[in-house]
Amino acid sequence: MELDKCLEKLYAGQLLPEPTLRALCFKLKEKLVKESNVVHVSTPITVVGDIHGQFHDLLEIFHIGGPVPDTNYLFLGDYVDRGLYSVETITLLIVLKLRYPNRIHLIRGNHESRQITQSYGFYTECLNKYGGSSRVWQYFTDLFDYLVLCCIIDNEIFCVHGGLSPNVQTIDQIRIIDRIREIPHDGAMADLVWSDPEDDVTNREDVTSVSSHFQVSPRGAGYTFGRNVVDKFLQLNGMSKIYRAHQLCNEGFQIYFDGLVTTVWSAPNYCYRCGNKASILEVYSKDEFYFNVFEEAPENKLLNNSAMSNGNFINNFFNDGMVDVFSDEYQAASATSRHVDYFL
Repeated sequence: MELDKCLEKLYAGQLLPEPTLRALCFKLKEKLVKESNVVHVSTPITVVGDIHGQFHDLLEIFHIGGPVPDTNYLFLGDYVDRGLYSVETITLLIVLKLRYPNRIHLIRGNHESRQITQSYGFYTECLNKYGGSSRVWQYFTDLFDYLVLCCIIDNEIFCVHGGLSPNVQTIDQIRIIDRIREIPHDGAMADLVWSDPEDDVTNREDVTSVSSHFQVSPRGAGYTFGRNVVDKFLQLNGMSKIYRAHQLCNEGFQIYFDGLVTTVWSAPNYCYRCGNKASILEVYSKDEFYFNVFEEAPENKLLNNSAMSNGNFINNFFNDGMVDVFSDEYQAASATSRHVDYFL
């Protein structure tokens, strides 16, 4: 299995055959099982938020931020679902991780899950692109179980997909989580991938329990948490700030609690219709960083004129009464019209 040949095909937007994907996922599982739930990395490093299957925007990230291995990357999860090219996106990241294991790091997001991917597009995309079989989806979702839960930059910046948990006061408690499984509905592991900071959370002086500072999340999983929770977590663990993803930001990033928490969002014009900017966060040290803000890739702007339909298909499919672009009907139609080159 030649990783450089795989990369050549993937950068060209071509799919790899099922046997190759099976081997790649197995090989990466062998490497990830040896990693701790908490991985330590050093600056300089570029932090990337949600991608959500927007493959051409991932290529744009490597264009503006520098290619691997010239640039070190930390991806904060949510590689699949919503976008039209989740298979290409996650496959490229897998091969890059195998080819340059010390240059790219992948954290698990809430969408790296069997249940979520069956509802938001990835499962259907795998079926459509691989002849109706769910085996490729199974290879990917089995691999997702092995992804690490969080990362620490320079021993002082805590990085996670979602946020904090009332079940986690210390980073050592994260280290002992049994992560190699489907994301549960609740508990520490679920909270790390589902929770969000919230400026409006009320912190009451008469409350002594850490968990009392959390509020049930409107997402239906995880919690929202305020500054008191962040202050206590950072102080207890000797951290200076938190980087996370998980929330759409119109400007590509959002800063909470005077810089103690930063959200990085890396899917521009999310779902090809939200009109938002995206960013990657280039970190040089605790106090030196740069938000590299960008807009959608030129290929995405051409989607409305795609030969797969009779013009303006993205806008039409999102209108009331029309087919959803992420529905089974659309995915099936696009799969049958898309030429795929396979290689061994």
